[in-house]
Amino acid sequence: MTPSPLVRLAGPIAMLAGVLICVAQVGMLATLDIDDRGASLLNWLFVASMATYWVGLGVLLLALVATYEAQARRAGSFGLVTFVAAFAGTTLLAGNHWFDTFAGPWIADAAPQLLAGPVDHPVLTTAALASYALFSVGWILYGIASARAGIYPMAGSIGIAAGGAFGFLALSAPFGVPLGLAVGALGAWIIWRSSSAVAAVPRPATAPREVGGIDAAVPTSAPTTPANE
Repeated sequence: MTPSPLVRLAGPIAMLAGVLICVAQVGMLATLDIDDRGASLLNWLFVASMATYWVGLGVLLLALVATYEAQARRAGSFGLVTFVAAFAGTTLLAGNHWFDTFAGPWIADAAPQLLAGPVDHPVLTTAALASYALFSVGWILYGIASARAGIYPMAGSIGIAAGGAFGFLALSAPFGVPLGLAVGALGAWIIWRSSSAVAAVPRPATAPREVGGIDAAVPTSAPTTPANE
């Protein structure tokens, strides 16, 4: 089966997601005013880091789709369930973070008293906690499903599950970094594995091969038979 363009770009997409998440979280941590949340939201460097993190979560969704498609057959029904959970959790978390990033500065400027204390509205609190929990559980289970499928390195799959364990606090720097590092490292491995497979083949043809669970049109060469004299 011919792989989709997204699968062919799984390595670069995953690596980009990891870089964006890690850089953004470091920026958020460096510019955070722990004593005044409102002041942080009025600091353009902090808001720029938050916006970068939001973009990183969007790219993370693409990386999730690409890496899942490459192992979908071997991951089975359990893998599908974990993919849906991780996708839904990441989507909800990205929506939550969008509000913090783009509505937060306006609230800090127009109604700073709303940021002075904890959020105690039951509907908002329940919705937020549900998104945090689904994000965390989804990525933990997706890491386990990847380990069972055996397409990606065991260390990478364990790293994703471990990163998911920090996911409940992923909107607070630096707790999103572990998952960012794991996904970025997986992307680097996919790029290396695909490049190595292509480089190992001496002459190009059109036969498809499966490389590390990612279908790619890897050049192959046909055996030759010496001509009779």
